[in-house]
Amino acid sequence: MIIIERPMLLKKLWQECESGLIEMIKIVVDIKREIIAADAEMHADLEEILLHNGSQQQDLWGANIYPDKEGESILEYTSFINIRPAQNNRSMEIEAPEIRQKIFNIIQHLLLQ
Repeated sequence: MIIIERPMLLKKLWQECESGLIEMIKIVVDIKREIIAADAEMHADLEEILLHNGSQQQDLWGANIYPDKEGESILEYTSFINIRPAQNNRSMEIEAPEIRQKIFNIIQHLLLQ
């Protein structure tokens, strides 16, 4: 697992991944601190590492990156950690367009293609 706070190449992250996932990299994004935890088999593990690093639960959202894709199709906004009725997100998919856009912008800034 890694916490990404500065821009790095997505290809480098993909090459160094240890989770064993074939097509994707699981990530959790802190939309307030604008950092990413990546490379685990479960989003919950990434969420935990960010919580121990000072993030707040309400700011953490799970997604999947598909490094072989391009543009907006590179991201899938789905994770069990996204089920949050208290934040008006009742499914695994992030429903709020503004949160999706924040995540996309953070990915574009921190994971260079």
